[in-house]
Order: sequence, then structure tokens, then C-alpha cells
Amino acid sequence: MEALFQGTMVAAKRIIYTPSDFARTNLLHLQETGELQALKPHTSSRESLASYLFFMILEGAGRLDFDGESYHLSVGDCVFIDCQKAYAHRSEQELWKLKWVHFYGPNMNGIYAKYRERGGKTVFHPKDLSGFEVLLQELFEIAGSGDYIRDMRIFERLTGLLTLLMEESWDPERSLCASPKKQSLQLAKDYLEEHYRERLSLDQLAERFFINKFYLTRIFKEQFGVSVGTYLAQLRVTRAKQLLRFSDLSVEEIGRECGIEEPAYFARVFKKVEGIAPGEYRRRWRSAIASDRS
Repeated sequence: MEALFQGTMVAAKRIIYTPSDFARTNLLHLQETGELQALKPHTSSRESLASYLFFMILEGAGRLDFDGESYHLSVGDCVFIDCQKAYAHRSEQELWKLKWVHFYGPNMNGIYAKYRERGGKTVFHPKDLSGFEVLLQELFEIAGSGDYIRDMRIFERLTGLLTLLMEESWDPERSLCASPKKQSLQLAKDYLEEHYRERLSLDQLAERFFINKFYLTRIFKEQFGVSVGTYLAQLRVTRAKQLLRFSDLSVEEIGRECGIEEPAYFARVFKKVEGIAPGEYRRRWRSAIASDRS
């Protein structure tokens, strides 16, 4: 239910939302969303909330204190924080207007950790704020509607918000152009995509691109979100799945085709990525194809 609040410090339009048990257990779900206009300088502080907060500054200026840092906020700035940690935000003499959303989900801790790992910032200033504005407006409208599948629609919009946040956390200029060595990691990634069928090692890759292998390991994961070994395994398993489904090669032959000579090791790599053995993967997909044809 939409609530209008007029106090001495702020005027706010908000929806405090109660998701279904299903949404709370299985989905990204909304807790609160709204728009606030400061009437006087004021401070809001909270801690130990099972919630993640995103807000954006539409007018005015203020400050955020979070995780031992203090940030100046002005028009166009966005904030994304884990509210389990203590935080405080306050408007300044240039009174602010902001839109916000509190939300949570069973996988949010891992998603936020990935956002931070990719270089996501507590405070950032996107080139285009419109995507965030549209999503927050849609969340507000859906939460206030009588739509019988609104929890699913809210889940869709929150997923869209996190997708924008992940895109924002990816900064190719910062990640790839900080040094010539960082630039070369895209070449290393391209090399893996072209030569994954060959026998490759971290030492060979580092030597080829004149990079210390420990530096290569750390920076590759920083730039692309996965380790060199994991990325190579994903490339090989993707090719293996194609061959298991659409060729009559044996599992051992497919392993060799994907750059892994030892059948037992190929089976371990495949199962680690897919959760099942290559032979079982083939059986399930061949059964599905047979059923479709029948």
C-alpha cells in the first residue's frame, strides 16, 4: 500500500512491501521502495538490516558514511550497499531528493560479493541514469498494484537492476588500460578461446604473454570474473557438450578433441562444471531427442 508521509524533516512517498512466503524463500524480493524530498538537513542511520539498499540522487547533495568511508553525494550519484553493515546518510544545506529500493533474496550475499569483486563501487555516477530511474518507477508501480503475479514481476525488475549494477561495475578502461600488462590479458583470453583444444598450462600462457603467472592468475580473475583454469574448463566443457549431443565420438575421443588426453581427468572436469558425468549427460540429451522424435 502506498503511503504519503509529510514530516518536519522529509516528505516521502513510499511502499512498505510484504512478499509472499514463496518470494521470500526463492526470489529476489522487495522490502521497501519510494521517493523522498528533504525539507531540512537531517541524518538517517541504520545497521544490522537483512537488506540491500540502492538509491540515486535526483536533486541536491549530501553525504554517506559506510564501511569506514565517507562519500560526498550529488545529483546523478548512485549508491549500492549491504545494510547488514552500519551506514548513515544525511542531506546537506543543498537539500536532496532521492529514489530508493530496499530488497533482499536468498542469493544476495553472493551477488553483492561478485559485484564488489568485479570492482563495483559503493558510490558511482553512471553516464545514463534513465535505466535505473525506469526500473525504480516500475517497481513502485508494480508493488502498488493488485497484479496476482506481482512477486514475479518484482523479481524480474530487481534482476534488471542487478544486471545494470553488474554492467556498471565493469570498467574496461580502468581494468584493461591501467598498464600494458593488463591490456594483454584480453589477448590471453582470446588465445584461450582459439586454442582451448590444445594442451595448455598456466606456465605456457604466462610465458607466451611475458607475464608472471601469479600476476596473470590474479589479474585475469579481476578482469573476467573467473580464474584462468575455470575459464579454460568452461570452454572445453561447452565444446564437449556439443559433441556429446551431436556426434557419435566416444567420450574418450571427445575428451581428446577438447584438449584433455586423460579420460578420467576429462570426466572429473566435466562433472565439476556440469554436475554429472559426460556419459550421463549424453544419455539424458539423447533420450530427450528420442522422445521429441517419437
